[in-house]
Amino acid sequence: MTDARSPETRADEPPAGEQPSPTVFPEGTTPVSDDEQRLRELGYTQELARSMSGFSNFAVSFSIVSILSGCLTLYGTGMKTGGPALIVWGWPVVGLFTLCVGLAMAEICSSYPTAGGLYYWAAKLSRSRGAAWSWFTGWFNFLGQVAVTAGVDFGAAFFTNAFLTLRFGIEAGPVHTIEIFAVILLLHGLLNTRGVRLVALLNSVSVWWHLVGVAVIVGALAVLPDQHAPASFVLTEFVNGTGFRNQFYVAMIGLLMAQYTLTGYDASAHMTEETRDAARSGPRGIVNAITVSLAAGWVLLLGITFAIRDYDGALNSDTGVPPAQIFIDAIGSGGAQFLLLIVIGAQFFCGMASVTANSRMIYAFSRDGALPGSRLWHRIDPRTQTPTNAVWLATGGALLLGLPALWNTTAYTAVTSISVIGLYISYVIPVYLRLRQGEDFTPGPWHLGRWSRPIGILAVGWTAVITVLFMLPTASPITAESFNYTPVAVAVVVGFAGVWWLVSARHWFTGPQVHPLPTDPDTRDTPPGPAARDTPPGPDAHDTELEVR
Repeated sequence: MTDARSPETRADEPPAGEQPSPTVFPEGTTPVSDDEQRLRELGYTQELARSMSGFSNFAVSFSIVSILSGCLTLYGTGMKTGGPALIVWGWPVVGLFTLCVGLAMAEICSSYPTAGGLYYWAAKLSRSRGAAWSWFTGWFNFLGQVAVTAGVDFGAAFFTNAFLTLRFGIEAGPVHTIEIFAVILLLHGLLNTRGVRLVALLNSVSVWWHLVGVAVIVGALAVLPDQHAPASFVLTEFVNGTGFRNQFYVAMIGLLMAQYTLTGYDASAHMTEETRDAARSGPRGIVNAITVSLAAGWVLLLGITFAIRDYDGALNSDTGVPPAQIFIDAIGSGGAQFLLLIVIGAQFFCGMASVTANSRMIYAFSRDGALPGSRLWHRIDPRTQTPTNAVWLATGGALLLGLPALWNTTAYTAVTSISVIGLYISYVIPVYLRLRQGEDFTPGPWHLGRWSRPIGILAVGWTAVITVLFMLPTASPITAESFNYTPVAVAVVVGFAGVWWLVSARHWFTGPQVHPLPTDPDTRDTPPGPAARDTPPGPDAHDTELEVR
């Protein structure tokens, strides 16, 4: 990969060897930044506040990946589906394939740094039927984003309930968990309506909270206990608590813990319209979020697994959270409560960042009229320059997706599977279309060079595997309570989007609704009027269609 300008030249750049003509701004106009100019070339006017640094962009994705959220909330699932051996060795295997997906996405992000991200890329990279590719990519991404928010905040509710049980003796039941889940979502909605500067600050704090938190947890579990699990147990012990007899099948579904954790890094792409030097900062944010999480997450998993004393006791803990019981057994109740607070804080940061990214995707998708009630969801608060309505749609959708946990014991696992499937299908569609373009693809300043095709093929192949894998049953015998409703949820959303497309949207949805770049000096800095922005595409819309290859 390289961070230098590609030898291939964009259509809007001067030929090699020629110096670009200096930009002359007529009297009374304001110069625009390179980021804003590139956004205009992609068809959009700067509406969001572009105040995020490259580190802040990385921080959003790193906070959503959140090793202290994904690794720990599904640790109990990992203990049943493969046990220590799969927890420890599944992580780097999944991490390397995930890095391939992230690298392929980062290259495309550099070429098209817009808040729409994946569904915009799909339209631009398609040789034909760009609107259809864009439509379904956007809907898969919407499904995955909402599911990630639900999964993260539901995990935070689990751990908060465990803390309350230890501290105050409050029962860790489904009703209390849902109540805590709703409160956490409400707080995340309120924080995200305060503006991107506060969000960026909290995400920056989140990075250090995660890194220091991992160091504190691993350090405490390494130093304080008077004994640890033997290396042979940690590195080789395979556990099958699913009811299925086929160990290979169990090992494969056991990869969910790692794959669920390593999701959400597309947030860096969705935040590019609010990031400075977006064509470089966005790709770096994606890749760095994966690599830092991969290294720190492995250390965390090793530290917790070596601290296990009573395997069955942890799985059947009164707290309902196996890692909490591992903490208690290793360092006592007081120390366990302290470590739980670190984890809960990290999960809170993660959920907040997830709502941020989700709302930006909703804003961009509805800006192009692809969601019911689009006119409402893409409005920007003039004071904070934040898509406030989109924030509340993100939190409300997550709440609805988490409610089945009241009566389905495997609902949380299903939500995590939904997030993985929805997100990764939306991740890989643009990668697949980019592979089809071959040499026709014009890279941005951050690109993979000759590694682009092999990495893209690995990314597509891995996504195909996990899409099938995480729709399969996770417990046997299969009953109403143990049923994995992931295929049902995916089918409902895909069915709705498919029917809407066939009945109506294919007649008016032309892909991202871009505006032509202003050429008249007198209007160069005049954005489209409110009427243009507030009118969603439809059969009578006259927005300029996106040109697709």
